[in-house]
Amino acid sequence: MQVTNDNSCSWINDLDPRTNIKTLSNKKETEWLIIGAGFTGLSAARKLSQLNPEQKIILVDAQLAGEGASSRNSGYLVDTTLNDGFTSNKELENYKKKTEIYKLGINSVKKFVKEYQVDCDWNESGKYFASSKKEDEKILTDFSETLLKLGYEHNLLFKTDLTKKLGTSFYNVGLYTKGGFLLHPAKLIRAMIDTLPNNIELYENSSLLEWTKNRDSIICNFKNGQVVTKKIIFATNGFLKSLGIKSNYNFPLTLTASMTRPLNDEEFKFIGEPKEWGVLPVRPMGATIRMTKNRRILIRNTAEFCSPFKMSQSILKKRSIKQKIGIKKRFPNLPDNIIQSTWSGIVSRSRNSSQIFEKIDQNIFAVGCYNGSGIGVGTLFGEQIAIKASNEYSKEIETIESRTKPNWLPPNPFLNMGIKVRLFYERIRAKSEV
Repeated sequence: MQVTNDNSCSWINDLDPRTNIKTLSNKKETEWLIIGAGFTGLSAARKLSQLNPEQKIILVDAQLAGEGASSRNSGYLVDTTLNDGFTSNKELENYKKKTEIYKLGINSVKKFVKEYQVDCDWNESGKYFASSKKEDEKILTDFSETLLKLGYEHNLLFKTDLTKKLGTSFYNVGLYTKGGFLLHPAKLIRAMIDTLPNNIELYENSSLLEWTKNRDSIICNFKNGQVVTKKIIFATNGFLKSLGIKSNYNFPLTLTASMTRPLNDEEFKFIGEPKEWGVLPVRPMGATIRMTKNRRILIRNTAEFCSPFKMSQSILKKRSIKQKIGIKKRFPNLPDNIIQSTWSGIVSRSRNSSQIFEKIDQNIFAVGCYNGSGIGVGTLFGEQIAIKASNEYSKEIETIESRTKPNWLPPNPFLNMGIKVRLFYERIRAKSEV
């Protein structure tokens, strides 16, 4: 599993490059091996260290720790999501369980930030679902009724109020929920790396080529080394499928995002000097937009089903053009050359927007498929899979395991065809929202 990421993610480039990076180069034996050093893997390692302080723990990533999807997302900690297709009382109950998981995920991140005094631009600002299409008021009104049943504080907004709050007259209708949070994802994940306990060995740029089980051990062959472990946790999220983990229950999508330079005083004043905000689309393939703490605008308005291992610079440049169009729609007075960087990242999806959290075999565990909610849910699931793998119990595990499990997916070529057709359909529906 060789992953090649672009080096133009603004979140990552805000930080000083890390030093003293170790690559796996020989054979090692360990009690615990975690594959994937994102929010999930790092949280699992930290919890395992607390539960098993005398045991050896090895954490391995195919690229630099935390510089995959964990640093490349839009920096939302979500309390609710809109596009889950709930219509019946049974589905509403499933949605309630999902929001309980989101709440637990937010609490897990909050606890870490407080305990280690992490500066990650934490902002308890809430979030907006917004659309330029007036007919989407019906979608948001229905969603409002659901949120009322679940007791979530929220309110519907229209063009005048949205323009004042967001600094753009693009949106005609929106719904604000109070419980969402905004943060700087790369700062948060860097803190998780910097605070790893001493009994954890971290190896980076070390690709897992194959793994096999041999009686009570798992043998993992990497590009330049081997690890023999008693227990293993797969925490690779968008790359679970490529490692043969729950292959018929998850699939990766490649997303691209762009971020502007900071707006200057004149530009910021022109749009009304809004406070930091985040907007999620009402329609699935619409644009996610953020105004950051330091006056930068982030936009993510593409999702496609292609190889998760690499996106070429030529394709990335084409996506950047599409994102410039999206920014100009909302902020037509900003200059054409305001985008500073464009990058790609991977998200893992399931058919019914549910997550993977389970024991695969006696000493094999898998966790991931966060459907775009990886900061909070990924942190929570990492901690809880470590507890489960240590044969311990928690109320959080009980909540997680009461969720609806991911639905089975058809094999290829039917899966590929189905995903591409669905994405095409959603792009048409959300054309005006890109």
